[in-house]
Amino acid sequence: MNISQLFIRRPIMTTLVMVGVLIFGLMSYQQLPVSDLPNVDYPTLQVTANLPGASPETMASSVATPLEQQFSSIAGLSSMNSTSSLGSAQITLQFDLNRDIDGAAQDVQSAISKAARQLPTNMPNPPSFRKVNPADQPVLYISLNSSILPLSTVDKYAETLLAQRLSMVDGVAQVQVYGSQKYAVRIQLDPESLSAKGIGIDEVADAIANGNVNLPTGTLYGQQQNYTIQANGQLNDAASYRSLTVTYQNGAPVQLGELGQVLDSVENDKIASWYFPTKQGNKEQKIGQMGRGGNKKNNSQLLTPNSSLSTPHTQIQNPGVRAIVLAIQRQPGTNTVEVVDAIKKLLPTFQKQIPAAVNMNILYDRSQSIRESVDDVQFTLLLTIALVVLVIFLFLRNISATVIPSLAVPLSIVATFAVMLLLGYSLDNLSLMALTLSVGFVVDDAVVMLENIVRHMEMGESRLEAALNGSREIGFTILSMTISLVAVFIPVLFMEGILGRLFREFAVTISVAILVSGVISLSLTPMLCSRFLRPPHHHGDEGDEGDEEDLALASLWETLARTHRMADEEMGKNNSELLTPNSSLSTPNPQIPNRKSQIQNFQTRLYNISESFFDLLLGGYDWSLKISLKYHRTTMVISAAILVATVYLYIVVPKGFVPNADVGQITATTQASEDISFDEMVKHQQAVAAIAYRDPNVDSINSSVGAGGPNASANSGRLLIELKPRHERHLSADEIVEELRPKLSSVPGIKVFLQNPPAINIGGQQTKAQYQFTLQSPNIQELYQYAPLLENQLRNLSELQDVNSDLQIKNPQVKVDINRDQASALGLTVNQIETALSNAYGTRQISTIYASDSQYQVIMGVEPKYQQNSQALDLLSIRAPNGQLVPLNAVATLTKDVGPLTINHKGQLASVTFSFNLKPGISLSNVTGKIEQISRQILPATISTGFQGSAQAFQSSIQGLGILLLVAIFVIYIVLGILYENFIHPLTILSSLPSAGFGALLTLLIFDVDLNIYAFVGIILLVGIVKKNGIMMVDFAIEARQEGKTPYDAIYQACLVRFRPIMMTTMAALMGTLPIALGLGAGADTRRPLGLAVVGGLVFSQFLTLYLTPVFYTYMESWQTNLRKYNWQKHQLQKEEQIGKID
Repeated sequence: MNISQLFIRRPIMTTLVMVGVLIFGLMSYQQLPVSDLPNVDYPTLQVTANLPGASPETMASSVATPLEQQFSSIAGLSSMNSTSSLGSAQITLQFDLNRDIDGAAQDVQSAISKAARQLPTNMPNPPSFRKVNPADQPVLYISLNSSILPLSTVDKYAETLLAQRLSMVDGVAQVQVYGSQKYAVRIQLDPESLSAKGIGIDEVADAIANGNVNLPTGTLYGQQQNYTIQANGQLNDAASYRSLTVTYQNGAPVQLGELGQVLDSVENDKIASWYFPTKQGNKEQKIGQMGRGGNKKNNSQLLTPNSSLSTPHTQIQNPGVRAIVLAIQRQPGTNTVEVVDAIKKLLPTFQKQIPAAVNMNILYDRSQSIRESVDDVQFTLLLTIALVVLVIFLFLRNISATVIPSLAVPLSIVATFAVMLLLGYSLDNLSLMALTLSVGFVVDDAVVMLENIVRHMEMGESRLEAALNGSREIGFTILSMTISLVAVFIPVLFMEGILGRLFREFAVTISVAILVSGVISLSLTPMLCSRFLRPPHHHGDEGDEGDEEDLALASLWETLARTHRMADEEMGKNNSELLTPNSSLSTPNPQIPNRKSQIQNFQTRLYNISESFFDLLLGGYDWSLKISLKYHRTTMVISAAILVATVYLYIVVPKGFVPNADVGQITATTQASEDISFDEMVKHQQAVAAIAYRDPNVDSINSSVGAGGPNASANSGRLLIELKPRHERHLSADEIVEELRPKLSSVPGIKVFLQNPPAINIGGQQTKAQYQFTLQSPNIQELYQYAPLLENQLRNLSELQDVNSDLQIKNPQVKVDINRDQASALGLTVNQIETALSNAYGTRQISTIYASDSQYQVIMGVEPKYQQNSQALDLLSIRAPNGQLVPLNAVATLTKDVGPLTINHKGQLASVTFSFNLKPGISLSNVTGKIEQISRQILPATISTGFQGSAQAFQSSIQGLGILLLVAIFVIYIVLGILYENFIHPLTILSSLPSAGFGALLTLLIFDVDLNIYAFVGIILLVGIVKKNGIMMVDFAIEARQEGKTPYDAIYQACLVRFRPIMMTTMAALMGTLPIALGLGAGADTRRPLGLAVVGGLVFSQFLTLYLTPVFYTYMESWQTNLRKYNWQKHQLQKEEQIGKID
């Protein structure tokens, strides 16, 4: 059966089918979204609950624990982490990859409703949740500031206009406001004034709550008109509150302004954010610079990071300007580029709606680095195509003969775009890398088909007969090569977890490209050969080398024939005669023969020069092949040694997970002592930001301090450091981190933890370093006792840096020990005493101002000077039922102590998480075992341990990858066994795999690159590429054996005949991978391990396969022959025994 016959005999059908594939593929390419990676986001929800003034212990026991108990019963929940701090609790719920996030959200809402009865009744709002992973980096930062307007006014536009509208954009999870300065009326009471006037702080609270009301007041229904009743119970600003009457004394009103200060202030004056502007100046975005993806219209209105939307006279002049920063996070599973594009379309509208005095700038745009990375991969793809076509041309040495197999490349890639669109894939780094790698071997099948058809033409067949006979003869080989290569990726499709989700798109994309190339080689390639290849002019000796020479001459003659026909048409001739070797090419027009002569001379010179080189290579291979076949035992010993060395290298080569990518951003988390004041924290933070800003690689910075936004506690801060574009700096993001680390560590009183954000966020914890190790225990005191011991040991490990923990239990506290008997004797309850403390020091919201655009808080407390030490608490008085003012020290004793600043849970148990980074040159596999060993030595059995996030994923994946490789080899064996109907020949074909693995691992070791998941995929890909050489050798040898040749002669002839095709296909695959291995462009550091593994494996296996496979074939054939002879003799013996029994 000849599959290609239908396409050869129906050229119009074949042409139209390919044109249709091309058109639909190009249309699909325009519709494919752009992303950095396939969707590997775990469905994650973050629950937030607030109880202003509550201690971390109170938040953990009364808020976090009841919620956790309800959440733990939700189906598909994989991890639950909570952090309880002063007045706030955040619970992060992460679900299995296959869990639908909308269904999970419904279950979470139901669990919150069930837990509501157990929560404190004085919570201002019920717990809320968002579809967001707090560990994910925001995709866009927008800064607003003004040198004229107060920050509270700027905040009004940021929160009420921008944040609310941006939250409605499809794909946006939440808009965090860094450095929020939302307007509030702040009432700061003087305890001494209250005591002098005999007024209790609870009386002031009641007066304010009763004096600011906004209740429905009803309607008058008249006979002809209705009237709405509207009272002026609402107080709208600080001035209105100052004149509020608290009580009457001696017939005179005591106004609120007499008892302290009433200020137009902000909700939280202990948080702040600064914007350090770009050093590159403001730049307008040009049309088309946004790259592909999303909506390409109106790109002239979109902004680059740090481009200004403000008028020229309001530009930021000085660094370190106080600003309101909006950090937009996307929902898990959404496309970053599409989300950012949708947001940017709204920014020009926002600019028209805010005052000209407000500067609006994009600090950081995650989509820009994604586009740059994808654009670089696309360029690499084009470069790879050019290199592969150049390799084909250098072997065929003729342009026309190069075109036929080269057509398989664009058609295969374009057709793959259509399948990608149908499957919902995107143009991301992995899918484009798959297409880039496929370029190196999608031409293989077409080259093999072309070579075989030309060989038949040299035997005297017409081009149509040669196409029919050649395609029938070589069709099975092409089918075997294609199916066996695709079979490599079958196990990848069944991988579970994060790796399966990550590489499934890669495997499907490259498999589709390979299958399409096989179809093209069996359809379009023979059809084109039957129409455009010309019979070669036979000359020279017959033989294998002549076959190769005739192939090039056939292509050369085709070009000359076409040139002659073009000349005839220009001169008006209707000469339909075919060009023969003796035909004259002269024409009246001297330019035509000159052009023909130049082409002929160039190709002749190129052929003569290159042919001598190829002959030299073939002669050298012929000589060395005879030696290896002669000393076959030595060759087999070398093969066994390579196998052992490969296993050894696999053990010793450092293992990693996902390499870091340079996305043009690094983050710094700062932490000071737990007792630091806000003002001191600001000084330290600004010192760190100033040093970082002076670095020549840094472009702009956003700095924030205080509890809220990205910071979990008041003694922490965060810096978003945007780097200059990659082409404007000589250092990568990882190198800049190492350069900045000692500089920032020189600032006294504050610790700085730098990290290059990982390419893939795994886990829901926001930590100060990339890798995490967690302790859990039901005994919190025991946990807090041993955690510092382990932290000290981890700091001593030379492989680690930035070792830290989330354990903060040394926060200074003033404990109020209430004497219940004394309080009861004076008529006071514990509730009254704690309410008074909350009113004075709890930053308590006691009323609300309702405006048309938002709601604003009225916050009461004591003046700042009475919040500086514990002695001020003695001035606090509480009104007893008998009207007497009772000082706090009459019913309570004050003592100083320390307690937790934050309390963390994992699952429902108290936990402590250590985070750490690796020193340069250290792999993750080198430290995980040491950390586990140290923890076993120090910790009691009651404390459980485990890695989290990327470290946990690495541990679970590293074992599965080895099994995956073995399964891939086994699947290829099954496929080859089915195709050849033989148990032995698949082993012969696979005999070259150890050499490929040895070359890949040795290359990684030489270039000091971890064996990470990208490199491992490269090794799996090698399994499919390298065995193609064995298929070409063994397939030809099998045919020669059927003609009666000995195994030695069969494999010897196969090696010589297939030497040049093997060299051509291997060089094509090598050139297809070389640009990736060089590691050029944005995001190249991530792709480079895969390229190095493939290039190293190809180079080494290419040399050894040409010798190991033929020797292995002779052994297998000899063993198979002996086995058959033994079975025949055994059968004959049994037959003779049966005959003897009959006699």
